[in-house]
Amino acid sequence: MEMQERILDTSFGLFRQYGTRSITMDDIAQKMGASKKTLYAHFADKDELVMNAIARYLTQMDAQSNENQQQAGDAIDEMFRVMQMLDECFRYMNPIILFDLQRFHARAFQVFQDYKNGPLQLTIRQNLERGISEGLYRPELDVDVMTQYRIAATMICFQPDLFPAAKYEMGKVQLLLLEHYLYGVVSEEGYKRIGEYRKTTTANK
Repeated sequence: MEMQERILDTSFGLFRQYGTRSITMDDIAQKMGASKKTLYAHFADKDELVMNAIARYLTQMDAQSNENQQQAGDAIDEMFRVMQMLDECFRYMNPIILFDLQRFHARAFQVFQDYKNGPLQLTIRQNLERGISEGLYRPELDVDVMTQYRIAATMICFQPDLFPAAKYEMGKVQLLLLEHYLYGVVSEEGYKRIGEYRKTTTANK
């Protein structure tokens, strides 16, 4: 299991930076200092490796999102934790990866779609409902519409024609879009709370 996890972590590290199409099994083996035989002992082919690497990454993101929910003092605190998570998860990620999945790895792309339409959608909806109940988000918000809006905004970053990797760092784009979204949903009290969290974050740096 340790070797399998090493393979998945190494593979995803390469995929996130260069996309999946340009990375070969030879590249992964060389990066690990292992043989291709070792890779094929754990995964039948590259397609299976890509699918498992994506699934592992999304599982880790979902676990982190659940932890954020549980530890956050309120909905806005949760969003600040999400900002930190996005900074770590999307740093140095090349948006071409989603295009590669859609075109060359149907099973891996379906894993991503299932995550987007399941756990991700649920997390966003729950945060909106929490913020409204806490009086930090505007009560008139249409939760369904705003959930879909937030998902769509997240996906924009994966369009290389809009945000080419050579010009934009995906993590920074995600943070800016999330901040814009947050300011759009907060109530007057929520706006004040953002200022308080910003002061705390700055003081802790």
